[in-house]
Amino acid sequence: MLNHTKTCLLYLQSYQEKNLNAVAELFAEQIILRDWNLRVVGKAAALNETQKNFEAAQSLHIEVLHTYENTKSVAAELIITVNNSEILHVIDVLDFDAQGKIVAIRAYRGRGDE
Repeated sequence: MLNHTKTCLLYLQSYQEKNLNAVAELFAEQIILRDWNLRVVGKAAALNETQKNFEAAQSLHIEVLHTYENTKSVAAELIITVNNSEILHVIDVLDFDAQGKIVAIRAYRGRGDE
């Protein structure tokens, strides 16, 4: 049985490290990436958007608060700090194919408990 939580955490670590090659290894060819600003389809488009995010941020820190896994998906509650100052409360929902590749990432922006 595939451990999708492990893959999710590897994705988040690779994202935090701005390691586009490692992120690319985790994406399926038909991935759909959607957040509060955009929706793109396909690995090339998703990697292009990921690269733009990497270039726009001097630093990224991702704190994983909770993860929830079912047979084909993982939801991760996150606090993302961009450039040591911008705090984003985010839920990422990742879907996986039978080979364990990420086929969809849906990011939802929320707020903290403050």
